[in-house]
Amino acid sequence: MTNKSEETKVTHRPTKEKDQLINRLKRIEGQVRGIQNMIENDRYCVDILVQISAINAALKKVSLNLLERHTHHCVSDAIKNGDGDEAIQELMEVFERFSKC
Repeated sequence: MTNKSEETKVTHRPTKEKDQLINRLKRIEGQVRGIQNMIENDRYCVDILVQISAINAALKKVSLNLLERHTHHCVSDAIKNGDGDEAIQELMEVFERFSKC
């Protein structure tokens, strides 16, 4: 079975949805830079940990958004086209990765 992450797959997202994801990721990027500054400035460890927790939660929301879109579109389309078993197996592998976090 071919690993889909090794293939180049193109998924088309509506521009608004894509812009929202990019904006969320840019905010997360800013939060990460903020943590770097906090460490450089010897901020209180608990404050840094709180910010790390916020970043983890934000990344989880982005991941769940992408997972939902993938399920509703890519997996659904694969099932309709008779390729459901492979798509479901791939989806289950993603769930397995999520559960290890």
